Amino acid sequence: MKGLEQLEKFRVEIADHVATVTITAPPVNAQGRQFREEIIRIFDILGLDRDVRAIILTGEGKTFSAGADLSERSAIADEPGGYSRHNRLVRAAFDVVMECPKPVIAAVNGAAIGAGCVLALVSDILLVSDKAFLSMTEVDYGLAGGVRHVLRSFSPSDARLMIYTARRISGPELYRMNVASACLAPDDLLPEARAIAAEIAGKVPLAVVAAKRSFGLTEEMPLRDGYRYEQTQTAALANTEDTKEALAAFREKRKPVFHGR
Repeated sequence: MKGLEQLEKFRVEIADHVATVTITAPPVNAQGRQFREEIIRIFDILGLDRDVRAIILTGEGKTFSAGADLSERSAIADEPGGYSRHNRLVRAAFDVVMECPKPVIAAVNGAAIGAGCVLALVSDILLVSDKAFLSMTEVDYGLAGGVRHVLRSFSPSDARLMIYTARRISGPELYRMNVASACLAPDDLLPEARAIAAEIAGKVPLAVVAAKRSFGLTEEMPLRDGYRYEQTQTAALANTEDTKEALAAFREKRKPVFHGR
């Protein structure tokens, strides 16, 4: 795809309206400057591509992402204004996934540590292998960060337990704690992610985009304000070609054909 040539830290494949973004940064899929610049480019492009209706994010090998590349820390500290630029890039690398107009399914195949844990949590739907785990290890290295993202998915007590102790929370535990939607055998992880992505891709594309926008904007709104906003989305969709096609297909008992308009 144009704009996604010569990626070094990722591989992107698109089929049947589903993009699969695989982290390919051996040995542990660590996140450095190039990783973050590439993921921003990837999700900016996929988010606006009409042929893409859902995105799967996973890791190559046995690790989802082991977190930040700590070997870059000394260079960041020595560079004037380095931490300000670094922090902006880190935020942007998470925000581009969270704010992507298309739903993102994280298929967590292995360890997701620190920034890797946050990358999984900013996705829309979390699926985990029974060999996977999430862990926030910042307190082991004199660092801080990720608390607000962890609080979106974990209960207050579990979030604090995770952050204060740097414990590994296994796939089965994540499912028990309602953090993950499913915990699967490693060989079943990607097939399940693809099945969910295909299901999403079969819905009215603009309605799915509107639903994701509603999740992002109404998360911290009062209930009445949030629902009022959602109703404006329904009104805006009413005259789109795809909504008219969906209703016509329902009446005519046939499969709809959507064009993202």
